[in-house]
Amino acid sequence: MTTTKESRVHIADLHSDHKLWLNALEFYKQEVGLLENRIADIAQRNTAQEVMAELEHFQNQYIRQKEVIDTLRNKINHHHDDLEREYKERPVAIEHRLFNDHTAMRDEMDTFEKLYRELKEELFRWLAKWM
Repeated sequence: MTTTKESRVHIADLHSDHKLWLNALEFYKQEVGLLENRIADIAQRNTAQEVMAELEHFQNQYIRQKEVIDTLRNKINHHHDDLEREYKERPVAIEHRLFNDHTAMRDEMDTFEKLYRELKEELFRWLAKWM
């Protein structure tokens, strides 16, 4: 039986990831607002039943995207708080100690970004169809 060894990284690397991810999530949240405005523009110009059904699909998807963004942001902030607490409690040579890499969180961000990108591409195809 083999066990996978969690990779170990410096606290600065974890902190850097946190900042990068939080900035990316802020960007996505702002972009969702812009995309929702585009959807609303189409809704005002075309009230056909088919358009409204497809439009509702995208509205629901972007509501869900905002929920996922908030969940990820909370997880990242929680992990950041844990690291900050560690820094305050044991500051000696913290920049030289190694911590477990947050691979699960990285995987969550990668998955979110992949699904977000796919939804955005789907929306752009739909917008091109109805513009």
